[in-house]
Amino acid sequence: MSSTDLPESTAAAPLPMVSTVRVAEGEELRTVSLPGLTLNVRSRPPARQDLPPALYVHGLGGSSQNWSALMPLLDGVVAGEAVDLPGFGDSPPPEDGNYSITGHARAVIRHLDAAGRGPVHLFGNSLGGAVSTRVAAVRPDLVRTLTLVSPALPELRVQRAAIPTGLLAIPGVAGLFAKLSRDWTAEQRTRSVTGLCYGDPAQVTEEGFRAAVDEMERRLQLPYFWEAMTRSARGIVDAYTLGGQHGLWKQAERVLAPTLLVYGGRDQLVSFRMARRASAAFRDSRLLALPDAGHVAMMEYPEAVAEAFLDLVREHRPAPARTSGEPHAPGRTAAHADPHTETRTESNTEAHTHTETRS
Repeated sequence: MSSTDLPESTAAAPLPMVSTVRVAEGEELRTVSLPGLTLNVRSRPPARQDLPPALYVHGLGGSSQNWSALMPLLDGVVAGEAVDLPGFGDSPPPEDGNYSITGHARAVIRHLDAAGRGPVHLFGNSLGGAVSTRVAAVRPDLVRTLTLVSPALPELRVQRAAIPTGLLAIPGVAGLFAKLSRDWTAEQRTRSVTGLCYGDPAQVTEEGFRAAVDEMERRLQLPYFWEAMTRSARGIVDAYTLGGQHGLWKQAERVLAPTLLVYGGRDQLVSFRMARRASAAFRDSRLLALPDAGHVAMMEYPEAVAEAFLDLVREHRPAPARTSGEPHAPGRTAAHADPHTETRTESNTEAHTHTETRS
């Protein structure tokens, strides 16, 4: 997108002084500097030093904060980090301006390679789900398991509520929308996003909503806000129309890692009907269906997602040696994850770095 597509007030503005990002209790932020790329990484000190690593990748317009509800539930199981993709959260834009799915996937791969953290339990939501799918397909050595929450994989019939996001990819539309919505308050914008992403927006606490409003106000001050949104949206559209061996569904079929798929019955952005296709595409997959969840199940039902992930890990953990005649104890299923939520699980058996720490 050229500078003429951006709002006049943000096209070539210097970086302003903006408020700091929110850090939940027990979290730390650090800045990882790579050639041409700077990433903000949110982490929690691991309960033990021998825990396997995990990496969480957010969706379009989101940030590493989207995983703050899920991460503490897995503290004793993984050493978790959540990354802000380039141009989102507290990560500045990439120097090459590449916001495509491949560009974001390359950023994730470069971070994992530089940190030497692979293989990781890789989590992705929406755009982050598409990015994580590509990472798992092209670098299977970096991925131990894959958990996808409403991944943005190509649909022939997109959800009506997702059309405005796709329109952002058209040159000039982002600038027009920015001008038309310049009088919207951060609270109005946040309420709109919450209504779009949650199955039941009433579940958002007042504290959580105010924190989201503060983050929206912070990000609206960034001169590259619309550019990051527009170019990343264009990257999703391009991935939807790109076929061949680089198509996302083709790459899903190449994923070797055990995969947990999480879909919400009230998702307005990724159709629940895509759960069946995804279950067939990923060769070693199991499905967690949450009828009342929207697009961000890890924020709405973190306990259910955590329990389903734990089942995935149990299922693929090497079994201890058993004495003759000792019965095998089956693990719990994700159906027990949340007594207040109807869940359904299915399994497809076919199937150089500078780090600055902040707290």
